[in-house]
Amino acid sequence: MYLLYVILAAILDIIANLTLNKSDGFRNLKWGILSVLLVWLAFYLLALSLEGMKLAVAYTLWGSIGILGTTIGGWVFFKQKLKPIGWIGIFIIILAVITLKTA
Repeated sequence: MYLLYVILAAILDIIANLTLNKSDGFRNLKWGILSVLLVWLAFYLLALSLEGMKLAVAYTLWGSIGILGTTIGGWVFFKQKLKPIGWIGIFIIILAVITLKTA
């Protein structure tokens, strides 16, 4: 159940990041407010996950899922691209999460 909280929190974080980009620096206030509300809800779910997970594991999982999802979302919705070194960095983060989870 606690892992589900982290995954849901990460999904909300990804959506929040994409809506923040859509807000155009809060020029479109509706998207900006939605982004803030989604981040708040994501942190709430992350907090719930801490009842059964260590902070380091929960936060690292949340962050890495968020980084990967936001990168893919930026590519799909906004045509943003990473250089190969950026993908290498994301791969290293994923390896770090796997290492932390098994430690």
